[in-house]
Amino acid sequence: MTIDSYKVVLYRNQPSGWVAEIPAIQGCYALMDSQESALAELSHVFEMIATEYREKGLCLPEDTTEIVHA
Repeated sequence: MTIDSYKVVLYRNQPSGWVAEIPAIQGCYALMDSQESALAELSHVFEMIATEYREKGLCLPEDTTEIVHA
């Protein structure tokens, strides 16, 4: 699976901070100063986690995230 197989959530964490995360993968998130840098860092975090899963012979979890609007 690639990062494109997952839903990414992007939200403001603080007045000057952004969080990008993949809720389906525990620990797969990035906190940065801008939306763009949070998304770029999330790609790096995803690749590190995907590599760790491969080295352990595990499959990444499937994305079961649902988008709900209030």
